[in-house]
Amino acid sequence: MRERPGARDLEAAAAARPPPPGRRPVPASEPLAMLVRRGLEPRPSRPDLPFDPDLPAPALGAIAERLGHYAFRLFLRGAILAPAGFLPSEATRYLDAPRARAMAEDCVALGLAERRPRGRYRLLRRARSFGGTLEWWVARELASRLGLQVATGVRSGAPGVGGDLDVVAAAEGKLIYLELKSGPPKHLMDAEADAFVRRLRALRPDLALFAIDTALRLGDKVLPLLGRALARAGGAAPEPRRLVRDTWALGPHLYVASAKEDLVENLCRALADGLRGLAPAPP
Repeated sequence: MRERPGARDLEAAAAARPPPPGRRPVPASEPLAMLVRRGLEPRPSRPDLPFDPDLPAPALGAIAERLGHYAFRLFLRGAILAPAGFLPSEATRYLDAPRARAMAEDCVALGLAERRPRGRYRLLRRARSFGGTLEWWVARELASRLGLQVATGVRSGAPGVGGDLDVVAAAEGKLIYLELKSGPPKHLMDAEADAFVRRLRALRPDLALFAIDTALRLGDKVLPLLGRALARAGGAAPEPRRLVRDTWALGPHLYVASAKEDLVENLCRALADGLRGLAPAPP
């Protein structure tokens, strides 16, 4: 039988090892620091935007204000999908010709697009999709309206959990996670719902919100889809509770919202309900 090393040998072997590699400092961003405290290694990704995120504050403010109009978001989403250029009528099916051209001119005025020959327009900066713009705008609005500390497009570093965390936020010592979808509900599949639930289990946020930038109903497909995903993960499929309009609670810590009337207002209502629910019972 091989003789076990003694205490002297163990100490000598440990002393011979090189020093451990230097650790990355904890991020200054509180939402990212909260992820580090949960054993994760968050890494912000480069913003995917059709404009420079380092533009002067007035220019960014004007873009954010225009994004508050649902019709403009629909138009810009279509424009992003046509990087080679587009006619205003090609960017959206939901506006008549004069309004579509007005939206295109808004893009020019905001520095997002240029005029091209034969009545066409082209965005000056390419983006892969509208998702990054939606994340940037929602995070900015929540920071402005509620004083949240926010981070967008974050890779969590959790093993077996793919995709970016769209928006993570910190408020009152609570970690908040938002998953944002810019397409209509018919494009949402089981795989995406399952991935969202996996991210919830890896992050363990205090509050989570699943939001779709659509005016279409969520009860027909989205609520049942998320309920089934929660059940497949071993949880219960909670009965949805309506907060306001098409904004719902699925249990005490998960909310689902649409853009019906106002996306950010619906998210603020959900966050208010969630934070009240996490507060201690009144005396």
